[in-house]
Amino acid sequence: MNLVVVGVGVAALAAGGVLWREIRQKHIQTWLWSYLRRDWAQAQAPAGETRHLLFCFVDHFEPGYQQPGLEVERRRVARWRQEYPALCAGLSDSDGRPPVHSFFYPEEEYRPEHLDALVELCRMGLGEIEVHLHHHHDTEAGLREKLRRFTTVLADRHDALPRDPQTGQLRWGFIHGNWALDNAHPRGDGYCCGVNNELIVLREEGCYADFTFPAAPDPCQPPTINQIYYAKDDPDAPRSHDRGRRVTVGGQPWGDLMLIQGPLGFNMSSRKFGLIPRIENADVRTSCPPTPDRVDAWVKMGIQVEGRPEWVFVKVHTHGTQERDTDTLLGQPMREAFEHMQRHYNDGSRWQLHYVSAREMYNIAKAAEAGERGNPNAYRDYILPRPGYGATATAS
Repeated sequence: MNLVVVGVGVAALAAGGVLWREIRQKHIQTWLWSYLRRDWAQAQAPAGETRHLLFCFVDHFEPGYQQPGLEVERRRVARWRQEYPALCAGLSDSDGRPPVHSFFYPEEEYRPEHLDALVELCRMGLGEIEVHLHHHHDTEAGLREKLRRFTTVLADRHDALPRDPQTGQLRWGFIHGNWALDNAHPRGDGYCCGVNNELIVLREEGCYADFTFPAAPDPCQPPTINQIYYAKDDPDAPRSHDRGRRVTVGGQPWGDLMLIQGPLGFNMSSRKFGLIPRIENADVRTSCPPTPDRVDAWVKMGIQVEGRPEWVFVKVHTHGTQERDTDTLLGQPMREAFEHMQRHYNDGSRWQLHYVSAREMYNIAKAAEAGERGNPNAYRDYILPRPGYGATATAS
C-alpha cells in the first residue's frame, strides 16, 4: 500500500511539474487569475430575452509574409478575391447580411493593386479595410509619419476609411504587428515597437479602437482578458493597456483608447498529454480550425459591454494569406462554421446572428455605452459611417 501511495505521489509531482512548465513557457500565469475569476461576464441576459451574437472576423492580412516575391503576393490576394464570394454565397445573418471580413492591411507591405482587389470585395459588402503595422525601434515621430502617410493613401487612393462626421478626421481600427502594442514586448530595447506613448499617438492620429488581442501564448498578452475596455497611456512606460476601465452602459469614454478583445481561455476538449487543456485564443487556421465546439466556446465566453449582456461580442482572428491555412479559411471548415452559427444562433427567438465588421462592432459597443438597446443591427453605423470604397456597396 505504501508503495502505491508513493507511486501516486511521484506521478502527481511529475504531472504538477509538467503543468507548471507549460504555464511558464506559454506565459499563462499572466492572465490565469483573470480567467479563474471570470470577471468579464458576471451578468447574464434576462430570462426569455433574445440574445444577439455579434461575430467579427479580423485578419492580419499580409500578402508579403516571408517576402515571397510579387507573383506569390498576387496569387495570395487573388485567392481571396476569387474564392471569398463563393464561400459566402447563400449565407446571411438575421439582417440579411453576408459574412464580412475585416482586412487589417500592413502599412509596410502596401501595394495599390492588392488594395484594389480587396476594395472589390468591400464593394460587394464582404469586407472592410483597416490598419495593421509592424515596426521596430521606432519613435513617436516615425510612428506618426507612417500612420499619416498610410491612412491618407487608404482614404485618397482607395476610399477605404471613414471620416468622423463631426471633425472630418480619418478614423480607423488598428492591429499591432507582433502583438507588441505600446512597446509591450518583454525583450525591451524597442523590439517590435519602441513607442511608449503609442496609445496616445494612435488616438490622436485617428484610431477608434485596437483589435490586437488575444495574443496568448505570446508574452505580449496582457493580464486583462475577454473585455471591451478603455486604457490610459502612461507615456513613460510600456504596456499601459495591461489594465483599464470596462466600457459600460451609461458610462463615459476614459483614457486614450478602446480595446476590443476576442475570447481567451482553455479548450477543455483538447488536452496536451491528455492532461493539460490547450489554450483557446480565437486564432483560426488549419492547425486550429473553426469547429462547432470552438464556436460554442467563443459564444459561452460571454464578452459584453457591461450592463448589456444580451449582446455577445465574438471577435476571432487569423493570418489570411499563409498558404497552409488558406484552404481552411476559404473552404469547407469555415463554411461549416458559418452554417453552425446560422443554425444554432439565429433562430429569431433565443438568438439573432449579426455578421459585423470591426468598425460596426465598435459602433455597436459605443451604442451600448450610450444606453441603446434592442436590435444592434440599428447601430452598425452609430458613430462612424461605412467608407464608400469608390462605389455604392451592395451585399453579395
